Amino acid sequence: MASSSAPSQIICASFNQDNSLFSVGTKDGFKIFDARNGRLCYENNLGGFNIVEMLFGSSLLVIVGTGEKPAMSPRRLCLFNTRTGASKKDLNFRTSILSVRLSMKRLVVVLQDRTFVYDLNKTTILEEIETVPNTKGLCAFAPNSEECYLALPASTSKGSALVYKASKPELICQIDAHQAPLAAMVFSSNGMYLATASEKGTMVRVHLVTQATKSHSFRRGTYPSTIYSLAFSPSVDLPDVLVATSSSGSLHMFFLDAARNGRRQGNTLLSSVIPGSVTDALDPANHHVIHNVVPANIKSCLAVNSVENSQNSSKLPALKTVIYIVTHDGYFREYVIGTTKSNESSWSLEREFNLLEAGLSSLKQNEQHIVID
Repeated sequence: MASSSAPSQIICASFNQDNSLFSVGTKDGFKIFDARNGRLCYENNLGGFNIVEMLFGSSLLVIVGTGEKPAMSPRRLCLFNTRTGASKKDLNFRTSILSVRLSMKRLVVVLQDRTFVYDLNKTTILEEIETVPNTKGLCAFAPNSEECYLALPASTSKGSALVYKASKPELICQIDAHQAPLAAMVFSSNGMYLATASEKGTMVRVHLVTQATKSHSFRRGTYPSTIYSLAFSPSVDLPDVLVATSSSGSLHMFFLDAARNGRRQGNTLLSSVIPGSVTDALDPANHHVIHNVVPANIKSCLAVNSVENSQNSSKLPALKTVIYIVTHDGYFREYVIGTTKSNESSWSLEREFNLLEAGLSSLKQNEQHIVID
């Protein structure tokens, strides 16, 4: 595995809503890559960027600068069109923008003490939510769900989250997940589950949103570690696995019931809330670790590309999981992890490339454009 002793050069990194593309922002500009083949689709050297968020495979981006240039204020949100290379609309706020989330209908803007929900098409405010101090801009958003579930921290002293329907919008429940404040959270693709980790980082918990109840508890480790990223598999029904990266440099993969019991087909919502299906999540069979996946203490962003049933040489049913990881020291890595029902596992590093060295130098400056729909 390649590594770098230089300080982190990537300021922000994120995947689009279907994990087919990812973006990285640096002090010089931003780039967009095709995650499936590593192709650099677009780059722009306007200056430093704190936020670069994509809307699926469209030409619309949301970008927020670092403030090094007057036009790139961290309080200004720019709806940017990669086809024209121009801003479609700017939104200005009183304080710095800490995070942004997008769906086909909604734009969510997170500040330190409030969160705004916009109608994306009209860029009109639908709701202004006052929040507890949220200095990290922590939020979870389910853009593929009909209700566009949004989760925000509910406390600065414990790990509680408020869950909203951004489609309306309205508050639907509070989930009390951890004793320590939240450090990371993510929704499953359909918004049915919310996974959380606290600043302590020893436990990862999964909650059934509609009932605000805990469905799974996974022990990441005994010693504290900062969880940098959480991601569910992209199943439209029930997720198979949940993965996490942390400051320890390890990749953790947790199996939910659908994967461990070999019931990926024919699952129903009813089976997901039966107590017997969620009792033994602390069993080591539900947890696999790959050490030294990324350099320790280097921030990372990950996504689960796919989970497939396969047959291995011993004829035991197995799961093949493909995971993408973008690290802030400037690398993209693709891992393939195979796991059998007998708890045997294997993994391989399929791809790795340097994001900072990739460039469109062969293109004329006015010809740089994103090659997506």
